[in-house]
Amino acid sequence: MDRRAGIALWRQIAESVEADIVGGAAPPGSRLPTEAELAARFGVNRHTVRRAMEELERRSLVRIEQGRGSFVTEDVLDYQIGPRTRFSEIVARQNREPSGQLLRAVEMPADDAVAAALGVRRGRSVYLIERVGMVDGRPVAVSAHYFPAQRVPGLLDAYARLGSITAALREAGVPDYFRKTTRITARMPTPQEARLLRQPQNRPLLVAEAVNVDAKGAVIEFGQARYASGRVQLVVES
Repeated sequence: MDRRAGIALWRQIAESVEADIVGGAAPPGSRLPTEAELAARFGVNRHTVRRAMEELERRSLVRIEQGRGSFVTEDVLDYQIGPRTRFSEIVARQNREPSGQLLRAVEMPADDAVAAALGVRRGRSVYLIERVGMVDGRPVAVSAHYFPAQRVPGLLDAYARLGSITAALREAGVPDYFRKTTRITARMPTPQEARLLRQPQNRPLLVAEAVNVDAKGAVIEFGQARYASGRVQLVVES
């Protein structure tokens, strides 16, 4: 550290950490040293280190996870929304590893919003599959998928065996399905969403509400996906 250079110490720290990232010493996704370790390395207090890390986070070079530390930002996933939008296929096409974590798979009565989207009466039975979508082991989306139970009988049992919504729908009599509409908005995450996505509560989510139909145009799914905006950008195909 050059205390006579006329450059703020926090900025010098930020430049040094950035050099490690750009030079490959700290690869994407890797965990950076703790504030205490960086303070000892540069001979400054932790407040100065914190200021440097906040600047790097502002520039999207690092992400800070409460209780876990600071990590080098991974490459942003281009999530393409088109006629056939399939999470695993989209991720695999970018030479990355898709996976998921099931949160719940239940049968429940439709509320007003779900009923309107699926074209059924309020209170009719629907299936809900809620899960966390992951890329290279990192969560990128929390999604809720609603299906009219009468139109896809046995879907939950099929999903429990197959672990794939597309495969479960095929077994339930829907060989293929297509995106009809997508509505994209943004909002701040709930505490639970921030925890599931391992991101700060002050970083917004991208929210995509989608309606999918079968080959005859009948609505078979209403979905709401909440994406970590620092890891995903939505690309709408024309």
